[in-house]
Amino acid sequence: MLGGAEAERTGTRGPGEGIGYFARFGVTETLIRETLAAALSRGGDYSDLFFQHRVSTSMSLEDGAVNRAFTTVELGVGVRVIKGDQTGYAYTEELSLEAMRSAARTAAAIADGPSRASPQHFHVFKDLPRRYVLQAGWDAVRPEQKLPILEGLNTAAFQADTRVAKVSLSFSDEHGAVLVADSTGRIVEDLQPMTSLYLSCVAEQNGKREQNAYGVAGRAGLDFYSRDRLDRIVREAVARTTILFDSVQPPAGEMPVVLAAGSSGILLHEAIGHGMEADFNRKGTSIYADKLNKPIAHPFVNIVDDGTNEYARGAINVDDEGNVPGKTMLVENGVLTTFLHDSISARHYKVKPTGNGRRESYRHAPLPRMRSTYMLPGPHTPDEIIASVKKGIYCSNFTNGQVNIGAGDFTFYVKNGYLIEDGKLTRPIKDVNIIGNGPKVLEKVDMVANDLVIDEGGWTCGKDGQGVPVSQGIPTVRVASITVGGRNA
Repeated sequence: MLGGAEAERTGTRGPGEGIGYFARFGVTETLIRETLAAALSRGGDYSDLFFQHRVSTSMSLEDGAVNRAFTTVELGVGVRVIKGDQTGYAYTEELSLEAMRSAARTAAAIADGPSRASPQHFHVFKDLPRRYVLQAGWDAVRPEQKLPILEGLNTAAFQADTRVAKVSLSFSDEHGAVLVADSTGRIVEDLQPMTSLYLSCVAEQNGKREQNAYGVAGRAGLDFYSRDRLDRIVREAVARTTILFDSVQPPAGEMPVVLAAGSSGILLHEAIGHGMEADFNRKGTSIYADKLNKPIAHPFVNIVDDGTNEYARGAINVDDEGNVPGKTMLVENGVLTTFLHDSISARHYKVKPTGNGRRESYRHAPLPRMRSTYMLPGPHTPDEIIASVKKGIYCSNFTNGQVNIGAGDFTFYVKNGYLIEDGKLTRPIKDVNIIGNGPKVLEKVDMVANDLVIDEGGWTCGKDGQGVPVSQGIPTVRVASITVGGRNA
């Protein structure tokens, strides 16, 4: 276990070790207690403070030349006050007592009455899990250590196929810290790294151009970019692009659809996962609001939302309310067993929070949000699933989509895939929309393979104007029928 300055640099320091617990944000325990007291001064039941310091760098390369590089620094605190079913929220980027008290009084305006609670003695939570311990934090990595990685990928992409006409690369890294202190006396801190790298490729053949991309992301350091991972980025980006020259549009209509393991989890996340977030169900706007403890899928369907996957983009040691996350079984043997809860929804349902209270930054109040959402492996194999389809499509790479969260209706754009004819993958396909309803599609999942893949892509989930990093995954699955929008037969 590292301690002191070295642990601080690498992002491995545990709460209460090394530097003073409040020193990172230049505040004291007295200042925090006085701010919480101001937040509760109008009769609020509960208050919390969310401090955040985040340094993000981005660099992009186009055809071998750096065309953009910048650093963003964020520092501030958000103050939340809860009174009954009402929430007040305010934030400040100035961490002085005067500014924090002002934000606290603004948040406290939802309550109207004498102070009924006071901040309790702080007890530091020292036993956080360590799901993203780094050899070196991003604050210790110089730009000249990053640029050769991008230059090497650029060269490799052009060398991979003579049809490659243009290469664009984007790289980002982030060194962040959060501190949560609340009126119950709980205080917890987490150091949160993040990185992503994307390669976009344009290829040209016989006057036609095609474009595609591939990327990876995770809560990791520079060693995340191993030789194998970098080679895969080039290989996948170029292959996904050049195969489009030979791709066709499938016939339109209702047909069986096989979702490939990995990034097909976007459908699970968007069309189904959001409907399991407790705030939508508490308001009655989710189609799952009355489905708790009822079967919603075949018995071999099991769906998890997990904050514990080490180094995954959706991993968290602690959520943005100070709760330690675990692995939440949403659907077990086909039965909806729970929703995803923050502290507010958990209190409403009289259950424990599931560690899903998340926010984009100190400027936002937390909401129930997903982390790493995936379907567990099932009893089938990928080969037998494909062999079971006489005529259908195999979807391997998704891009854009639209979802009505309440009803679960969706349209997703399939960038890469294959026709399935007589139980075999035949011609590659492109420019395909699949259209359906998430809950109904879940009911139609009638085969689940044993090949779960958690996708490494840099997925960001949007909700109520907030974006948070997430992961997703799925094994190969068969959906008995989905509407496919292709060419008219």
